[in-house]
Amino acid sequence: MQRWVTREISLSSREASPKNSTVLRKWACVPYLFLTLAIGAELLATSLLKNTDGFTKLLPTLLCLGLYGVSFFGLAQAVRDIPVGVAYAMWSGLGTAAIVAIGAIFLGEPLTVTKVVGVGLIIGGVVLLNLGGAASH
Repeated sequence: MQRWVTREISLSSREASPKNSTVLRKWACVPYLFLTLAIGAELLATSLLKNTDGFTKLLPTLLCLGLYGVSFFGLAQAVRDIPVGVAYAMWSGLGTAAIVAIGAIFLGEPLTVTKVVGVGLIIGGVVLLNLGGAASH
């Protein structure tokens, strides 16, 4: 199993019980929830960049910058428990792959063979980093 599922959190003897241990192990997936929040906020912010018109439109600009702030907050929380290289690879790689898809589906950007191969290489790199990160724990 992955490290975050089986990681134990030490408790004082007064709080220790099989039930508390199970509950705390379930909370160990929270860093990945923060990473998911970070990726989602980054996707929304990047999708809004075109609407900011070079940061000349106030509301889209504030929303875009606020979402980037949420994204960095989520990433900062995630790297407290996830190795920074793995977390950043997931954040940037999955975000890049999703933005290519969003651009093609919603923004009318062309989807070329080069883009598809590039996204495949990014996803492959993220998978390799995760496998390497899991092996070191």
